[in-house]
Amino acid sequence: QACRGENATNVVTMVIKTDRCAFSEIPIWPGHGVRFIRRDGQPLNLLSAKVKSMLNQRKKPAKLTWTQAWRRMNKKLRSEETARRRTRKTTKFARAIVGVSIEELRTKRQSKPAVKASATSAATAAALKEAKGKQSRKARRIRAQQAQGPAAAGAKVTKNVPRGANRGTQR
Repeated sequence: QACRGENATNVVTMVIKTDRCAFSEIPIWPGHGVRFIRRDGQPLNLLSAKVKSMLNQRKKPAKLTWTQAWRRMNKKLRSEETARRRTRKTTKFARAIVGVSIEELRTKRQSKPAVKASATSAATAAALKEAKGKQSRKARRIRAQQAQGPAAAGAKVTKNVPRGANRGTQR
């Protein structure tokens, strides 16, 4: 009995033992549920007649949305979300390579951005120049072909011929 007077410092709480349903894994409170003994002698605590019916029909708990097995399989439980592991970030570590000291590696690494920028700008300029040259050559060739006419360019001249003509039928 809990004393609720002015001098009460300790409040006694009652601990209620609950079992888990063998099929749905839902807690079974005292006074509820059925104990089912399997043929092999293993006792199963079942929550309700519905659960017993599903067990007798050999239904899989993971396929029924109201069971904990389904919720676990479809990641609906909150406890799994909070228990995510934090991944450690990888740290870069500089070591000397055989024949090259750390100081030489550091100087190369620091000078790289400037060298890379100049190399990329030179490469892009060369690529642009080459692309423009190709465009102008192609344009000159097209103009020359148009000036000579379609027959000189080696293009086939198509005649206006009906669609089904000369398909092996003789009249």
